[in-house]
Amino acid sequence: MTIKLPYEFGLDTFGDMEVDEQGNKVSAGQTIRNIVEQAKLADQISINHFNIGEHHRDDFAVSAPDTVLAGIATVTENIILGTGVTVLSSEEPVRVYQRFATIAGLSNGRVEITAGRGSFTESFPLFGYNLADYERLFEEKLELLVELLKEEPVNWSGETRAALVNQEVYPKTEIGRIPLRVGVGGSPHSVIRAAKHGATLALAIIGGHPARFKPFAELYRESLERFNQPQLPIGIHSPGHVAETDEQAAKELWPHYRDGFGRIGRERGWGPMTYEHFFNEVTNGSVYAGSPETVAEKIIVALKSTGANRFDLKYANGGMPHAQLMKSIELYGSKVIPLVRQELGDEIEIG
Repeated sequence: MTIKLPYEFGLDTFGDMEVDEQGNKVSAGQTIRNIVEQAKLADQISINHFNIGEHHRDDFAVSAPDTVLAGIATVTENIILGTGVTVLSSEEPVRVYQRFATIAGLSNGRVEITAGRGSFTESFPLFGYNLADYERLFEEKLELLVELLKEEPVNWSGETRAALVNQEVYPKTEIGRIPLRVGVGGSPHSVIRAAKHGATLALAIIGGHPARFKPFAELYRESLERFNQPQLPIGIHSPGHVAETDEQAAKELWPHYRDGFGRIGRERGWGPMTYEHFFNEVTNGSVYAGSPETVAEKIIVALKSTGANRFDLKYANGGMPHAQLMKSIELYGSKVIPLVRQELGDEIEIG
């Protein structure tokens, strides 16, 4: 059976510590206040989603994205607020449900959760978890969160926390069920797990051509059918930056992209970040940097090649100035998205 899903567009930020126009670092507090302003702009220009990541490092300002989302909920009207991602392995699922149910109340239901294992591990020792339990923690906590989101009495038992027996959890939401996405970086097992739980698939594509993720999208759709789940949206998350010209976008993004990925590379034993690598990702890979026309063309290719119906631009990459981020958001919402819709229409047919 053929179904239609709407094309949707979002913005992601990890809350990278920003700099001012002179290149001086601003405080974590100022970075967080700037994120609220960025979300307000995204709401005003009718972008569909705004997602904030969770990190526990000095290069990111946001360790509690749900708290920031609660603040944004009170100053926006239409945009759907979510995480990118909630590091579920080191979280307490009951509290995750309660916090997001609270945001649902503040926002009149404009909320979703993206659960993931995260690409960093600082939260494990911080909250007293053993990295050796990495897989089991996520598997069990995702199972529990799925049960909690049904908003019915919960019966669950596992090895990572105490069992719940006919347990009611409050508050209940007016929408009846908070939407759940599962962030996946390229593991077939993770794709199948998302389908099994009836969770939307969010593909993190941060390098290489997006077409290489088409098999994961196909596996997800096949798995949904096998588990008797309805066909659900597939989203893409990729970094980028929009400016008036391709040259300006690359010039503004490169030093921050280099420094951010360079630090991570040193920590993980990668080679140094080169401009050649960056340029290749901008021209042929999954860095969506350029003029509105260039970025729109790349998004069209990504959505067509994967069969996805949602694209989330990770617009903050390293310590970029607030003004540059605001301009990027403005161009993304006012020019890039209309160009993509002009080419693809409002819906994609699945099946």
